[in-house]
Amino acid sequence: MGATQLCRGATWRAILLVFCLWGLISVSSAARLSTSRQKFEVRKHLNRLNKPAVKSIQSPDGDIIDCVHISNQPAFDHPFLKDHKIQMRPDFHPEGLFDENKVSEGPKERTNPITQLWHANGECPEDTIPIRRTKEDDVLRASSVKRYGRKKHKSIAKPRSAQPDLINQHGHQHAIAYVEGDKYYGAKATINVWEPRIQQPNEFSLSQLWILGGSFGEDLNSIEAGWQVSPDLYGDNNTRLFTYWTSDAYQATGCYNLLCSGFIQVNNQIAMGASISPVSALRSSQYDISILIWKDPKEGHWWMQFGNDYVLGYWPSLLFSYLAESASMIEWGGEVVNSEPDGQHTSTQMGSGRFPEEGFSKSSYFRNIQVVDSSNNLKAPKGLGTFTEQSNCYDVQTGSNGDWGHYFYYGGPGKNPNCP
Repeated sequence: MGATQLCRGATWRAILLVFCLWGLISVSSAARLSTSRQKFEVRKHLNRLNKPAVKSIQSPDGDIIDCVHISNQPAFDHPFLKDHKIQMRPDFHPEGLFDENKVSEGPKERTNPITQLWHANGECPEDTIPIRRTKEDDVLRASSVKRYGRKKHKSIAKPRSAQPDLINQHGHQHAIAYVEGDKYYGAKATINVWEPRIQQPNEFSLSQLWILGGSFGEDLNSIEAGWQVSPDLYGDNNTRLFTYWTSDAYQATGCYNLLCSGFIQVNNQIAMGASISPVSALRSSQYDISILIWKDPKEGHWWMQFGNDYVLGYWPSLLFSYLAESASMIEWGGEVVNSEPDGQHTSTQMGSGRFPEEGFSKSSYFRNIQVVDSSNNLKAPKGLGTFTEQSNCYDVQTGSNGDWGHYFYYGGPGKNPNCP
């Protein structure tokens, strides 16, 4: 090989090396640019969500609770709520509240008071509301900054009497009781609180009530409230109070808690998304929470009450289409995400992880179930139905008596010898 050929070969190798190095530098620069852009978007989102605090409280579970002036809360980022005058209390409470002071099914079945963990280290002043501070890691766990705090968009089939839930979609399983066929103006239930085991971080387990309106297509309206364990949303396995709303079947509107504009909070003692303490234990003390959601007949807003003492706030009626008038279905019960493929089942627990037939102190329950009628009266539900996709995985059993009114036990372990 001549000197000329050697030189030519060396030149090409040098050119190739330069191209390779340039490619690596370009990829590295693009990755840095992408990471930099993502961090910028995350910081911008955190600045929108985390409003200036009058006071901050460190919770024993690692949360930071910011006491934000009531007029600075996220609700007022909504374009339709810029000039909204805060209504500090509802004009009317529903009549006929079930007597919660009764002993439940005999002396051995008393339930106990419940609070939130952050209360151990302080309280928020008057004219402020407590908001769980969103951290960078919280947002980074989401599929995108835009989707943080929102449920994944689902294809929702219109319910039939044998399959009544908005929620019969792949990957989600339920054990619910429901009513339909009338106009409903609210619902109430007392739910005992557990800490179900979650198999994978992208799964969750919740127990809630649903206030539903619409055709169960892409125009579905929903208001939801209860307790949940969601490592993906909160970064831990704590049981937390939560709310959710949507006016377009989870597509572009609504979110969990106060993670978008919409819900207007007026209470300075309860924080959405904060840990509930203590929780029920198997064959031991039972702790439960009461949730009431109702439509105020005068202003038309949907109000939420937690326990007997805390009126938390309201969803303005202008957020909704169908629910601006009334609900067409109410549901109570449990839901889990099953991320296992090919018809297999997760071992994520619903409720206590025990089946309904095990009863008090072992199984989860909803008791004192009521609906609000057009006269703003709380009434026992008529024609209470039940639904579960696979009763060998999660099940539901209803009943009624003088102490608990209409009630049901529900839940289960998921994957087991009868639920492969």
